[in-house]
Amino acid sequence: MAVASFVLGLVGLLVFNVFLGPAALVLAGLALWHGTRHRNRAYLGFVLGVADLVVFFAVTAADNTVTW
Repeated sequence: MAVASFVLGLVGLLVFNVFLGPAALVLAGLALWHGTRHRNRAYLGFVLGVADLVVFFAVTAADNTVTW
């Protein structure tokens, strides 16, 4: 789950960040909750999930539309 969170967060910076960002956050939270061995990747997936949402809201605020 930690690696999946990292990958979804990374891909979410480029496309579908409104969907992949929250998915990365959920997977990172679940990975940390279950005590994964890859804690750093889970944290990085969490940070990338937040970054996905920040990018989404920044683009939405700058363009005043919800587009990708």
